[in-house]
Amino acid sequence: MSLIVTFLGKGGTGRTISAIATAKKLATEGKKVLLIGQDSSPAWGMALGTTPATEPQEISLNFAAMQLNSAVLLENSWEQVKQLESQYLRSPILKQVYGQELGILPGMDRALALNAIREYYQGNKYDVIVYDGTGGIDTLRMFGLPEILSWYVRRFRGVFSESDIVKTLSPFVQPVTGAILNTTWSANDITSSTDNPASQMLENGTAALNQGKVMAYLVTTPDPAAVATAKYLWGSSQQIGLGVGGLIVNQGTIADDVSADFAPLSVASVPKFDGDNWQAIIDKLPAMDEKLDVPKPTEVVMAERKIKVFLPGFEKKDVKLTQYGPEITIEAGDQRRNITLPPAWRGNSVTGAKFINGYLEVSVG
Repeated sequence: MSLIVTFLGKGGTGRTISAIATAKKLATEGKKVLLIGQDSSPAWGMALGTTPATEPQEISLNFAAMQLNSAVLLENSWEQVKQLESQYLRSPILKQVYGQELGILPGMDRALALNAIREYYQGNKYDVIVYDGTGGIDTLRMFGLPEILSWYVRRFRGVFSESDIVKTLSPFVQPVTGAILNTTWSANDITSSTDNPASQMLENGTAALNQGKVMAYLVTTPDPAAVATAKYLWGSSQQIGLGVGGLIVNQGTIADDVSADFAPLSVASVPKFDGDNWQAIIDKLPAMDEKLDVPKPTEVVMAERKIKVFLPGFEKKDVKLTQYGPEITIEAGDQRRNITLPPAWRGNSVTGAKFINGYLEVSVG
């Protein structure tokens, strides 16, 4: 399976330059690399030095790049949906709606991008996929979609199973999910409480984060606002189980006391890009490997009956904790995370929580 690398930080800190330099670095090390850009404007291609296509295009040895276009992704999926609808419904209702007419609803671009990344990830053609997204909360929400959808499926499974709409459209669920998500879901898969392809797909997405197959790097400049944003995104990334491998400081260095705030992350200072000399940046980039020892977002300590949640950048006053049956919900910043108690602890309640060295330690009685 591929390793997916992405970059988090305030706009203007050099995320795109870091992403391109990383792709070049890994390619020269002999890894097959696919660079995926979310920005559909000409600026992204100008930074790359070529006009990328909407499909992988070879840039140099071991290095391919592509530029996501949400309208194209939606249009392609929509045409497949229409063809399948005509096969499964006697009176197709979508035949007069064309993919070229569809607009991108809020959040749809994230789902389309995640599905595209997933397909290349599962294709095993590339050793590393470098994703240059928006670099903020939107990127985190995109990678957190599998866990969020899994929670919704669990919570609303009973409602779905009794829904007349689901019953009516059940013959249509499988072909549509096959076209859009490249899987074989059926209505029963969604409503069943037992193991099924739908649940397995969502669990695989969550596992990819938890097993270190997706890695993020924080990007900042010495500017205090950029540093604060990086720290906030570090804590927020833990809410979706995304590991952070290090901090990249563009255009200068940060003070030792600020650097200490990011411990135990490694800090790499890279020079300002002059528009030509990529090697100067490549030489300063941190080592990027899925075997990096990074703090685990969540750790269950069975012997002490504790759950330790790593939340750097937050304080206890910033965190809200609630419990609903076997699930603990942790709210920090603009993110929520649901943690299911181990089977041995089911029926027990949270008895306390305290903040120690960036960790929220939750005790279960």
